[in-house]
Amino acid sequence: MAAQDAYEQHKLDRLILVPAAQAPLKPNEVKSSAEDRLAMIRAAIEWDGRFEISDYELRRGGVSYTIDSARHFRALYPNDELYWIIGGDQLPKLHLWKDIAELVKIVEFIFLERPGFQVKAHPEIPGLRLHRCDGHLLAISSTELRERVKHDLSLDYFVPHKAIVYIREKRLYRDNS
Repeated sequence: MAAQDAYEQHKLDRLILVPAAQAPLKPNEVKSSAEDRLAMIRAAIEWDGRFEISDYELRRGGVSYTIDSARHFRALYPNDELYWIIGGDQLPKLHLWKDIAELVKIVEFIFLERPGFQVKAHPEIPGLRLHRCDGHLLAISSTELRERVKHDLSLDYFVPHKAIVYIREKRLYRDNS
């Protein structure tokens, strides 16, 4: 839903989903394999021609820094305006991102407000181009979704159906003990 909101509100020509191999500011976050996460994204959006998937960060492996991906997409699309979509909860941490001074020259940021993380002030980063996306505020986190699976609670209405089927078939996010 967040991808759809950003795509529609900012009249984007394409929206590429980029699953991270390992997010640098979330060192313990990955709970499923790269192949499984890629398959879940494919299952969720395969019917929707507005969205594409890049496995660039997964193929590189290791910690995924946005600057590396931004350089990659700048090389692929040298004449396009590039936007990086983030949750509003990431704004206070934006100054910690690797090579942020260079990154803000390559991409503009679209941020989505998240419940419980109301954006009060924008980070003071020279050259930062920031756009707000007034989308549907959903209080759903990946941590909550994994906990729902672990406790045998339904993912219906939280996750696209084909992704739910994949999670069930692969028995993801369950305690294997």
